[in-house]
Amino acid sequence: MGGPRAAIRARPTAAVLDVVIPVYNEEVDLGPCVRRLHAHLSAHFPYPFQITVADNASVDDTLKVADGLAGELPGVEVLHLDAKGRGRALSAAWSASSAPVLAYMDVDLSTDLAALLPLVAPLISGHSDLAIGTRLARTSRVVRGAKREVISRAYNLLLRGALAARFSDAQCGFKAIRSDVAAELLPLVRDTGWFFDTELLVLAQRAGLRIHEVPVDWVDDPDSRVDIIATALADLRGVGRLGRALLTGALPLADLRAQLGRAPLAAPGAQAGGTPLTGPPAEPGGTPLTAPPVRPGPALPGQVPVGLPRQLSRFAAVGVASTLAYLLLFVATRGLLGAQPANLLALLVTAVANTAANRRLTFGISGRRHAARHHAQGLLAFALGLALTSGALAVLHVVSAVPARPVELAVLVAANLAATVLRFVLLRLGMHHRRT
Repeated sequence: MGGPRAAIRARPTAAVLDVVIPVYNEEVDLGPCVRRLHAHLSAHFPYPFQITVADNASVDDTLKVADGLAGELPGVEVLHLDAKGRGRALSAAWSASSAPVLAYMDVDLSTDLAALLPLVAPLISGHSDLAIGTRLARTSRVVRGAKREVISRAYNLLLRGALAARFSDAQCGFKAIRSDVAAELLPLVRDTGWFFDTELLVLAQRAGLRIHEVPVDWVDDPDSRVDIIATALADLRGVGRLGRALLTGALPLADLRAQLGRAPLAAPGAQAGGTPLTGPPAEPGGTPLTAPPVRPGPALPGQVPVGLPRQLSRFAAVGVASTLAYLLLFVATRGLLGAQPANLLALLVTAVANTAANRRLTFGISGRRHAARHHAQGLLAFALGLALTSGALAVLHVVSAVPARPVELAVLVAANLAATVLRFVLLRLGMHHRRT
């Protein structure tokens, strides 16, 4: 990683917000972007701010343009790195900043800047620890192609199943974090590319931090230079690496949770056995109030009922997400691996994520008890699904040596639906009545 090209110049008033713009070969778009952002912050942001252009080893005149902007506009700084990687640039810029609130946005300014103050306000007030813009909220207004829409939704559904993510949009280029939180999390984030955002958010969630989400208006940049297939494969590798680290306990999440996490709120009377409640005494003479013993009752609203109709609906939702993720992986790897190996890889990855999601969401099982057994049942269902889909592909290729891609996908969807029915039967037999 390259260090700062030049020291940050002193400002009359310390910046409350530092907005980082990571760039690589953006000599054309950088000037209009920074001028527009600077004008917006000057007119609408009520605190001192700084804009940092983080140059990712550009080979055109991006650095020259950035230096010109720094000389032209107060509060604009430049950070140059000798290696590429958006995650690398953000980590370096955020680590070097003295502002208490750190943010970043893409140079194309796809997000409406009116969402910037709502994004960072909860961090300035201390209400939240991180904030993200989301294009997937019902109130978001988004203009982008169907391909990117499907990929984005499939990726976020995959994160929910594989990593139990509770945030809605991992890859929106519009995020903010408190600097004290960043100082603890950034050393643990290994990815230096596009998976940086996802890894940071998963670690924050597992550490018990509060993530604030802001619906955004988003107009996709048609000139985006992101290699979708390469990025998707890198993200899948990142999901696998992070999942292994979480399962093996390689990350110091307990220490982070103790240091930064927000403890869950205790409901009044929720403790059993006459344990004193927290808070001031309510009886004369200072005698602490005690809670009556808690008796078993009906399931709480957040728990999954054991009824078949509710399980079917939740299983169907997980199945839809798994199918989308499966198709995304198959399409992304079909050209590199061939039809059968791509089918095997896509089924294996989504089978593991599907089992984890169904344990939690469909059958209400948490913790590691019986997890090995449940995943073994999931792998059995995977083997049956592989046999069904591979057999369907083999038959199709006998009928037509080079079938049309839509026909191939339609056959796979039909075979996956049959495999899904078998999966539900197997998982319900293994997990029903074993809820914890």
